Amino acid sequence: MQLKPLLSRLFDLASRLIRRYPGTVALFGFVSGVASFVLVERHAGLAKVIALVMLVSWLWLVLESSLRRSLQSWFGWQVPRPLLRYATQMVHQESLFFIIPFFAITTTWNSGQALFTGLLGAAALVSLIDPLYYKWLAPRRWVYLGFHALTLFAVLLTALPIILHLSTPQSYQLALGVAVVLALPSLSGLFPRSNWRTWPGILLLAVALGAAGWLGRTWVPPATLWLTDVAVTMSLDDRQRKPGKGLREITSAELHANGLYAYTAINAPRGLKERIFHEWTHNGRRVDRIALEISGGREAGYRAWTHKRNFPERSSGRWRVRVVTEAGQMIGMLRFQVTD
Repeated sequence: MQLKPLLSRLFDLASRLIRRYPGTVALFGFVSGVASFVLVERHAGLAKVIALVMLVSWLWLVLESSLRRSLQSWFGWQVPRPLLRYATQMVHQESLFFIIPFFAITTTWNSGQALFTGLLGAAALVSLIDPLYYKWLAPRRWVYLGFHALTLFAVLLTALPIILHLSTPQSYQLALGVAVVLALPSLSGLFPRSNWRTWPGILLLAVALGAAGWLGRTWVPPATLWLTDVAVTMSLDDRQRKPGKGLREITSAELHANGLYAYTAINAPRGLKERIFHEWTHNGRRVDRIALEISGGREAGYRAWTHKRNFPERSSGRWRVRVVTEAGQMIGMLRFQVTD
């Protein structure tokens, strides 16, 4: 049997099956995305595959028309447009449901990070609902490419520390740079008429997008770092690396007599080495910033703590210990109250 007719029949069969059972695409994307999250620690190569598929599918989206014509001219393959659309939809579903569990765990929900994770959740919902995806998103090409760039940005934030063992700041810079470059076709859609102002306008928008992404990094959760155990305590077993009794309130006299430990256990990908900080704040004002080096791979999280003894004379009020990366992304927060 010749290859060309066989492939044409397979393309046609796949297109008819997807049209007849469209719900299977959504179900497969959801199940495979959740399975990817469950298996990612055992098989980190899966993250690499998903990131690669997202890059290839982005190229396909940009060059879709010319590639379809080339395939038909060179091989005689007429790839059905509905099949390509369903394949792209499945890539979006697989990618979003792969990354959302990571962001859901790492998000500090009473902070601005909830907006970014909520945006990813809304994107996942759009990818599941066919009327929204095909009648609202897909016809607006610049919005469609922007949707893909956002998904790829989140995928790279999750995959780069796992694949390349890049630190969170390095991963963020690289993911943001790639997302800005890939958003250029989307930005060009804002200029329906091409003239001498088009390219300077696109470049200015790209710079603004990159600057906004960098300034807004504190609102983006560090996808692969999360707290597995925390405590504010007056004692700590150094040999067992275990905190004493946790507390939410302490008197000023006890604070100055004994000081306080801020204990955190942080889950990180195997092989990742990262510098994080404990930022001690008093009534919203930062009074100390202490660096800690952590290593990934321990299932219960890398155990690290800071012991602060130097407190201001007037120390009553609200205290927080923010756990942040070098790039300023918040991993979590500990709170306690000091009373007179």
